[in-house]
Amino acid sequence: MNSKTDLSKVNEIIEGYRSKKGSLIPLLQDIQSVFGYVPEEAVNIIARELEIYPVDIYGILTFYSQFYMEPRGKHIIRVCQGTACHVMGGKEMLGFLSDELGIEDGESTKDGIFFLERVACLGCCGMAPVVMIDDNFHGRCTIGSLRKLIEQYRSKD
Repeated sequence: MNSKTDLSKVNEIIEGYRSKKGSLIPLLQDIQSVFGYVPEEAVNIIARELEIYPVDIYGILTFYSQFYMEPRGKHIIRVCQGTACHVMGGKEMLGFLSDELGIEDGESTKDGIFFLERVACLGCCGMAPVVMIDDNFHGRCTIGSLRKLIEQYRSKD
């Protein structure tokens, strides 16, 4: 986390959960929604303020795939690899994006704009192959349509 990150937000979030038993997962979800990941400094603050061991927090962060402990790109690109998408070209879409962005699955671009993630299924089999960018689904993708999408997102940032 850079020195400009406002850690006071972590304390504000903790205050909302301080008296609630069994609320560590929602607390971590809220912290991740603010920072885009759960920073190490936030883990230390949570441990100190809630009087729990950091290892217990890391146990949750590493067990659940929804949590990230490293910053990710501004735009999350999820490429479906479910059966329908795989048959319809999902593997090729992932390969193209990896080459185009210069990153592998689970990595962010150097400029911090994109994060690439291979997912098992997005639940849109009728639109295969499917790529999701942030909260937007893009079905029946082609290399050409993906190239245009990447250009559009780059021009926004």
